[in-house]
Amino acid sequence: MKLWHRVAAIAACSLCVSATPAFAQKDYPSKPIMMVVTYPPGGPTDAMARTLAAALKTSLGQPVVIENRAGAGGNIGAEAVARAEPDGYTLMFGTSAPLAINVSLYRKINYDPVKSFAPVIQIGQLPNVLVVNPSIPAKNVSELIAYGKAHPGKLSYASSGNGASSHLAGVLFNNLAGTDFQHVPYKGTGPALNDLLGGQVSMTFTDVLTALPFIKSGKVRALGVTTKARSQALPDVPTVAEQGVQGFDVSVFFGVVAPAGTPAPVIAKLNHAFAEALQKPDVRKTLQAQGLEFAPSTTPEQLGGFVKSEVSKWRTVVQKSGAQLD
Repeated sequence: MKLWHRVAAIAACSLCVSATPAFAQKDYPSKPIMMVVTYPPGGPTDAMARTLAAALKTSLGQPVVIENRAGAGGNIGAEAVARAEPDGYTLMFGTSAPLAINVSLYRKINYDPVKSFAPVIQIGQLPNVLVVNPSIPAKNVSELIAYGKAHPGKLSYASSGNGASSHLAGVLFNNLAGTDFQHVPYKGTGPALNDLLGGQVSMTFTDVLTALPFIKSGKVRALGVTTKARSQALPDVPTVAEQGVQGFDVSVFFGVVAPAGTPAPVIAKLNHAFAEALQKPDVRKTLQAQGLEFAPSTTPEQLGGFVKSEVSKWRTVVQKSGAQLD
């Protein structure tokens, strides 16, 4: 009899333990959720994350609190999220750098962009645009390629730093178009644009939101949008790929991830909440004003597949660039 009671007690305890996660998932979320932004406050990534966080409380019934953990190109924040408890209370509003590029660019990082995270939803992308100083005679991408090949070593492109997307965009362009545009790294987008405006460099690949005022004022000339589809902000500017550079597709993408091992029901609830927030007219209007172009699909599986393809693409580009950061 004692043995039977002991077995029954053990079985009861086992049921309690196995039931706890289910109850926790059913009640999720029961406290505020932290969403890590891997860049400082005030930038476009931070602004988009805060816009979404404010809209999520209605769906989730709990506040989503933004925590900025900047440094090492996004690696510090990404590592913190990768190590967090996989309970749905720590998320990352990630970008191309920590989710695709850094694994090849940095000599050592303490997370894997594919294995360390559970995808929640892809938010969208911030398209880039190839702009040139007006002194460059080319009026389109084909003319730029022809001019560059006729004047080898003459044309240069500015970037916001070694390994930045604006640097790697130039590497990819050179590789696909057969050009030899010279890379000139700067410490940030501002100094790079200043020298482009002053004619010290020929061109740059920068985000549409930053470039738009200078394009409208005629201080730079837009030759091509770097994404597969044309930008909503520059509908009359054809893509680089449209103009003959097949396979050229560069943008900063945004996606929300959780630590690997986060339960599927929690991921599903988060995905639904984010998707619902993205459909609100006021949220869409704000995000579009911040430069975002929305992802065509909002399933976790879509983000997971997209991250894998981006990791593969940028691994090749980084290797060809020779860029390595500590």
